[in-house]
Amino acid sequence: MSLPFAFPRARGRNLAFLLFGILFGTIPFSALGASSSKQVAKPSSSWLVRWQPNRLVNGSPVVFRVSSPEALGSLSGKWLGHDVFFSTTSLGKVWYGIAGISLETHPGTYFLELRGTTNAGEELSFKKQVTVGKGKYHSIKASVPKQYTEPSAEQLHRIDEEKTLKERTFARVTPKPGWGGKFLSPAKANISDVFGTARTFNGRVQSVHQGLDYAVPDGTPVAAMNSGTVLLAQPLFFEGGCVVLDHGQGLLTLYMHLSKIEAKEGEHIASGQRIGLSGGTGRATGPHLHVAVRWEGVYLNPATLLGLELP
Repeated sequence: MSLPFAFPRARGRNLAFLLFGILFGTIPFSALGASSSKQVAKPSSSWLVRWQPNRLVNGSPVVFRVSSPEALGSLSGKWLGHDVFFSTTSLGKVWYGIAGISLETHPGTYFLELRGTTNAGEELSFKKQVTVGKGKYHSIKASVPKQYTEPSAEQLHRIDEEKTLKERTFARVTPKPGWGGKFLSPAKANISDVFGTARTFNGRVQSVHQGLDYAVPDGTPVAAMNSGTVLLAQPLFFEGGCVVLDHGQGLLTLYMHLSKIEAKEGEHIASGQRIGLSGGTGRATGPHLHVAVRWEGVYLNPATLLGLELP
């Protein structure tokens, strides 16, 4: 077969061979670089991580809001050595997770580590640097009956039994959220003692106040701060009448020194529902309501939790 036109020596032979292959199907047309359409990967949008409160300190609860580059079927996180459980309210694009910072956490920069899975099974990961500052906390002195600072052998036995009970209760972590919307104040009253206060009982530094005290008289109705499940509802040596609610995502609220308990273990409680009456039972200097917030073994400032805007 002769070609009706001639080519320059080397370049002509190569081009003739290429045209021959295209005409007779031995070389696909897409092999021609000049004629093929170049495939360019679309750049994906970045992760967006926000949190409340805006300034984080030791002892603070925190709500992380994560916008993922694409819709996810699941999202999990690691923060200060703890698991963070996320839930979505927008078909997998925006996720919320409750976490916390212990009082013992030093000021510095820490990583929130995120790992998600798309609906197609692709795994995505991201790290976000988060700065933690130092909170300002106070000290007070108080007097209580001697049995609460120097318990008898019989009382020590009861304390040990209750310690095991509390450890078992606090070990429960429910990944799915049971809370919904903003957390509410458990009583309408002034605050008599704040979170983080170093407390000296009868001349000895015994503890750091790990909750919020409301100055309410005996018999004041106490309401659940948010919806949840009752994990514990019984009198304890130090806490007096005590109710513990599980709000999911590792978050618990505790209500102490109650004169009457109206919630039952295993019961689902609605936000704002009455769970008991205030009192001065347990280690208390007088009638008041002590409320604590606990996240995966870490006590957090209830006042900060009450100020967070939640979906």
